[in-house]
Amino acid sequence: MRRGITATALVAALALAATACGSDDKSDGSSKSSGELSGTVTWWDTSTVGSEDKVFKKIAEDFEKQHPKVDVKYVNVPFGEAQNKFKNAAQSGSGAPDVIRSEVAWTPEFADLGYLAPLDGTPALQKADDFLKQAAASTKYNGKTYAVPQVIDSMGIFYNKKIFKEAGVEVPTTVDQLKTVSKKIKEKTGKTGLYLRGDDAYWFLSFLYGEGGDLVDASTKSVTVDNPEGVKAMKVVKDLVDSGAAKTDATDGWENMQSSFKDGKVAMIINGPWAVADTYAGTEFKDKTNLGVAPVPAGSAAQGAPQGGHNLAVYAGSKNLDASYAFVDYMTSTKTQAQVTKELNLLPTRTSAYSEEAVVDNEIVGFFKPVVETAVERPWIPETGSLFAPLVTEYTKVLTGQTTPEKAAKATGDSYRKLLKGWK
Repeated sequence: MRRGITATALVAALALAATACGSDDKSDGSSKSSGELSGTVTWWDTSTVGSEDKVFKKIAEDFEKQHPKVDVKYVNVPFGEAQNKFKNAAQSGSGAPDVIRSEVAWTPEFADLGYLAPLDGTPALQKADDFLKQAAASTKYNGKTYAVPQVIDSMGIFYNKKIFKEAGVEVPTTVDQLKTVSKKIKEKTGKTGLYLRGDDAYWFLSFLYGEGGDLVDASTKSVTVDNPEGVKAMKVVKDLVDSGAAKTDATDGWENMQSSFKDGKVAMIINGPWAVADTYAGTEFKDKTNLGVAPVPAGSAAQGAPQGGHNLAVYAGSKNLDASYAFVDYMTSTKTQAQVTKELNLLPTRTSAYSEEAVVDNEIVGFFKPVVETAVERPWIPETGSLFAPLVTEYTKVLTGQTTPEKAAKATGDSYRKLLKGWK
């Protein structure tokens, strides 16, 4: 999943140098002679500031209570900066954390670069068969496991039930219906139907899959983003904006999207379970029952949404592997995952967690679980995380009228072929 960088998160980033003393700067290793864990574990968390971060920080503190001689140094790193910050720190050999919350697409890249410790046979990877197969897939590279799945997610339409009732419309199930519904909402309420985030290409994937397209085909080593399906998907999102069915932006998309929806200025957004806690904080959703969630409207070929989520990975250069392994195990245990679901509505990655009361009774999980099961997996290749940079440039240009769908798809495909040496 992808998020914008909030002002609070930027402050945290500026404080990073002062707060993150990575484990390769100095050894605080655990006491193996007594068998008792000790020392420091620096954890880079990339969750949303103001909602998710509070919960994850509290859980890290609970781990410290169980292991009094372990000090977990919690650092919230803005999601949009974490991938490069970790690579830079790991490459330089200074300042990298012991544990990082890695977006699913980052894990194979970090593993390929040699920055992650293999976890097979370590205390970090307990009851591996308990993890959902689609969640575990992103943790493996070249036959080894380099991370443990923390949460899994996908995307859906969030809608304001009051606005829908006022406009007398039903939830759209296709892109064509989305346009019709948005037009009626505008006529009846004066509000925009959809806020389509324009500064993050992750929000484009549902439309790409909906037209039968994809970024690449790893099985044949082929670039597919510039196929006719990719061009059509670009035309679909452009038409949503040009027709007035959706409004968009080129900067600060997360904040603009969330605030517009939470304040009742737009009727719909596309988002995932990670956004529920923040959405409930809005004035429109003090009554939580006003939030509706439905599948992303289908395109001409299919109804598709991307599989996302986060893993916990251990830095290969950590000086405190024992405590780091134990911390990862604790953070991904059935009990902890159920707690996270209860407080944040995030989906567990362990099959056993879905039998826990807090998960069974969770309405958001009830919606997103079947969506996740049918979500489209991205290719788990080292370059997956790098595919978004060229795509977002062209996606934003299309939405803001700076280029055509045809030119955008071609430019993205050309960039992919330079990145993926030898691919068609």
